[in-house]
Amino acid sequence: MDDLSSSLSVISADCNTMNANKKVFVTGSTGFIGSVLVEKLLQQGYSVRALTRSKRIPDNKTKNENLEYCLGDINNPKSLQDAMLGCDCVFHLAAYAKNWAKNPKTFAEVNLVGTRNVFASARKNNIQRIVWTSTIVTLGPTLKGVIGDESMPRQRAKYFTEYEKTKTVMENESLQWIADGLPLVIVNPTRVFGPGVMSESNSVTRLIDNYRRGRFPFLLNWGRNVGNYGYIDDVAEGHILAMERGTIGERYILGGENVSLKDVFDTITRIDGKRHLQFKMYCLIPLLVAKIFELRAKWLGIYPPITPDWVRTFITDWAFSCEKAKNELGYKPIPFEEAVRRTCEWLDKRNNTGNNVEKTQNNVQHSKPHH
Repeated sequence: MDDLSSSLSVISADCNTMNANKKVFVTGSTGFIGSVLVEKLLQQGYSVRALTRSKRIPDNKTKNENLEYCLGDINNPKSLQDAMLGCDCVFHLAAYAKNWAKNPKTFAEVNLVGTRNVFASARKNNIQRIVWTSTIVTLGPTLKGVIGDESMPRQRAKYFTEYEKTKTVMENESLQWIADGLPLVIVNPTRVFGPGVMSESNSVTRLIDNYRRGRFPFLLNWGRNVGNYGYIDDVAEGHILAMERGTIGERYILGGENVSLKDVFDTITRIDGKRHLQFKMYCLIPLLVAKIFELRAKWLGIYPPITPDWVRTFITDWAFSCEKAKNELGYKPIPFEEAVRRTCEWLDKRNNTGNNVEKTQNNVQHSKPHH
């Protein structure tokens, strides 16, 4: 057993040494998937150059001699080209994936123009391999009882959101880039969740947290609609596998199991060992509430927590298979229940830490002498 452990350690060290010779460039490096991807790349011995728009790097970011942050923007071609210089591979994750934008053109400016800039800079810098993070919504929703895959033609011509539209348009356009010689591999993450940045991109984890706190007990459309849920560590690892083993011109769905919202809530109940409130709800009420939020955003500029398009997306089936990624990349997602368990444990630690900090601050405040 000791000999086996020693052999595995040597193999791992050799792999890290080989990877150290590769410098990878990452856009969207401070986002939910991007931040976990950067950590995994460093763990596997890669040298990482991460693009950031902020002059100040957050204090909690990984400190590693193989990690270099550079200032730039995907909508600034010169900064992109300079930042990419000397890199071997590119991971392009940066996107505008929010519910709403004050200026609707923002979706096209980032998801279309920005992606074209990344592709053009990669070509000028003779990048060996590009992994572009698209999304499962480009494949369109699935029919009841149907499990889709990468070869499935879109069943719905219309788009629910501007995000879905711009990402789909760019995926179609990418075929010409590939035909012209761009070494591009596309990955399509599903509903990604787990420990990490609690941004809008990590909305499933926020949903889990709110459900456990009793803040969101609502089963939209009675919780019947099915989605595919991928754990963050698996999806980040899938990006690396796509770079190392993916076939140029192919796309790979990165996710996990297909479950309904009712299944999600029931899984949390089993893990917590206690019942949480659940209210079955038809579509009309959440659509009306979302419409109010949308009008408020339009009139007052207040960002909406949900929009009618978001509700319509959520009350539609998005059931997909990850078999292609498993067979061709060696992608190995963990079971859904285990992924939820790890997420709940992380949330407990996160929430308890926050509560302890708040209690400490209150105690300090109450212990101050009165004048």
